[in-house]
Amino acid sequence: MLMYKVIEIGTVTEDAIEETLNTWSAKGWSFDGLQFAMRESSKRPAMAFALFTRETPRGEEIS
Repeated sequence: MLMYKVIEIGTVTEDAIEETLNTWSAKGWSFDGLQFAMRESSKRPAMAFALFTRETPRGEEIS
């Protein structure tokens, strides 16, 4: 069964994105994409969402 995980990154910096990717990859999740939420008044993203997937046997709990 393909499981999905979405992680909200409230402070969009290189370090915060890198930490999120490394943390969840180490837990067995595969990076799938990154989406940014923009502010109208700024060119910097207000937040980001990191998307991960992982294949798990049916009935297995996610962590």
